[in-house]
Amino acid sequence: MLFLSTLPVLAFPVMNPVAFAIGPFAVRWYALAYIAGLVIGWRLAMKIAGRWGSPVTPQQVDGFLLWATLGVVLGGRSGYVLFYNLDYYLQHPLEMFEVWHGGMSFHGGMLGVIIAMVVYCRWLRLPFFAFTDIIACVTPVGLFFGRIANFINGELWGRVAYDVPWAMVFPGGGPEPRHPSQLYQAAMEGVILFLLLNVLRWTTKAMDRPGVISGLFLAGYGVARIVGELFRQPDAQIGYLVGGTTMGQWLSLPMVLLGLGVVWWASRRSRA
Repeated sequence: MLFLSTLPVLAFPVMNPVAFAIGPFAVRWYALAYIAGLVIGWRLAMKIAGRWGSPVTPQQVDGFLLWATLGVVLGGRSGYVLFYNLDYYLQHPLEMFEVWHGGMSFHGGMLGVIIAMVVYCRWLRLPFFAFTDIIACVTPVGLFFGRIANFINGELWGRVAYDVPWAMVFPGGGPEPRHPSQLYQAAMEGVILFLLLNVLRWTTKAMDRPGVISGLFLAGYGVARIVGELFRQPDAQIGYLVGGTTMGQWLSLPMVLLGLGVVWWASRRSRA
């Protein structure tokens, strides 16, 4: 261990969390990352909806941007408060609204967006899974930028890794070198999942079987998150759960099962 602890580590690229400020108004990188994910995903979703034969029009996707934004922010923050740090926020209720300090839960954000999609599709009488398939294809874009925001903020760092030459010492993470797990998750949940879903969209008839892409997204994200949690340090206020598992893994397991169930259901339904 003494030998391993002397391996060189990468310096964490400390960045000012404020991208720019105009007087008292400060714009943080964290906010810009979420805006980039939403805007790029929105534009890509409109292109997908514009393909020949799509039952969802680009204009209908365009109208969902505000709904998606509210679902991500309100659901993501509510999920973090409820799943990860409820006791603290009950004692400091006003801090629930300080989203610029970080603290967003993907699982909560996903539930928020699903609720928004249910209401939106019922309101416009859109085919639900045809709509969710489009959103699923672009959601990894937001996940990628969200993980990059975690990295810039120096939060949600990885577990101690003395034997990894690319380990980093994070501010607030102690003197030990750690996995840059935010970047691992950005690659798995963002890049790899995006490529998987969209290669299937381009090369197969998955989009003609509403629900297949949505189910694959749920299962794919769940697997990526479960693997990513093997390198990520659990939240200090929760720690490890039974068998060395984490809260993120327990919240992701139902996603894998539900996703596989949706794929099975959609495949059987398309053949009926």
